[in-house]
Amino acid sequence: MADAEKRLVVFDCDGVLVDSEPLSIAVLVEAMREEGVEISEEEAYERFLGRSLATLVETLHREFHVFAGEAFLERIRKDLYARFRAELKPIKGIAETLDALDMPRCVASSSQMERIRLSLGVTGLLDRLEPDIFSATMVKRGKPAPDLFLHAAERMGVAPEACIVVEDSPAGIMAAKAAGMTVFAFTGGSHANLPSYLAELRRLSPDVTFDLMPDLIHLVRKHRA
Repeated sequence: MADAEKRLVVFDCDGVLVDSEPLSIAVLVEAMREEGVEISEEEAYERFLGRSLATLVETLHREFHVFAGEAFLERIRKDLYARFRAELKPIKGIAETLDALDMPRCVASSSQMERIRLSLGVTGLLDRLEPDIFSATMVKRGKPAPDLFLHAAERMGVAPEACIVVEDSPAGIMAAKAAGMTVFAFTGGSHANLPSYLAELRRLSPDVTFDLMPDLIHLVRKHRA
């Protein structure tokens, strides 16, 4: 049984631990353009930010009539991983924040495990977070459904109401709220200056909004008090 007295910080990966969203969206927009579909980066953020691969495939088919078969997905994967290895950076201050965080933590990401581990590996964060890494591939429904966060809490032995989720995407914030968890919205990623994105975050009313990762330490302590 989960121990409601414990506390756990659940980190999303993309846009929270690593500054990957601009790279991911750029690769996706280019792949869609090669399929004859023109979409702006802002619209791509609105539709796909924080969503699982399964949701991406479904949305491409339903709304854009793009069949995201294995060849399409492999092209995206190859291009994205190459850019990650060459360009991906950690969120500023995240390593120091993880080192100073005096409570259990885990990762719960919409990405596939291979991508999560690559992202954390090339940015020097993997050793600070494994083995407590959970992917949307482990549950039936991805964000904005609460399944992944509930799965992570159960595996970590912590009650949902004792969890603080650090998220950057509307889908992730909705998932955390649906799971009954406290949600801190992080707006320090490179993609966080889009007006429509910030408006959607405000509409969702996260418990805390912050844009400097080192601030997480005192915010968590304040929330626990």
